[in-house]
Amino acid sequence: MLAVTLTAELTGVTDLLPEDTEQAPFYYTFKVQCTSCREIHPNWVSVSRFEMNEQSGSRGEANFVWKCKNCKREHSANITDKPKSYPQQSPAKPLNILTLDCRGLEFVEFKADGAWQAVGVESGTKFADIDLTEGEWFDYDEKASEEVSITNIKWDIRRA
Repeated sequence: MLAVTLTAELTGVTDLLPEDTEQAPFYYTFKVQCTSCREIHPNWVSVSRFEMNEQSGSRGEANFVWKCKNCKREHSANITDKPKSYPQQSPAKPLNILTLDCRGLEFVEFKADGAWQAVGVESGTKFADIDLTEGEWFDYDEKASEEVSITNIKWDIRRA
């Protein structure tokens, strides 16, 4: 099992979470490595927890099925649970927000493209379509009359 771990400084907001529903799925973007030959695929790959793909040889289905171009082996991965929200905390601590069951592959890098959401700590204001691709996010909470931000974002992939 692997986990995508987030560490970030949340100011004025809490419960940071990918916008991930069956109606509007979030595509988690990774660099993938074959555990057989250690080859790292040059392109980013996307995985949705709502999509199922057939595995060859009628071995069932998985969220992500990938055949290594180097050693020709087929591997798979499943997102095991819905994503967990990241709360405001001081100091910022790493938290597993997504767990993956990987067979024959490892995700070695995570890219936070896609829409994220958070909630104003004091106001309860809902912030949607948060873009974390630049590594930080700034906005203004009208109800609380203060700037809100997400900074010092660090992603990691660890054994869960």
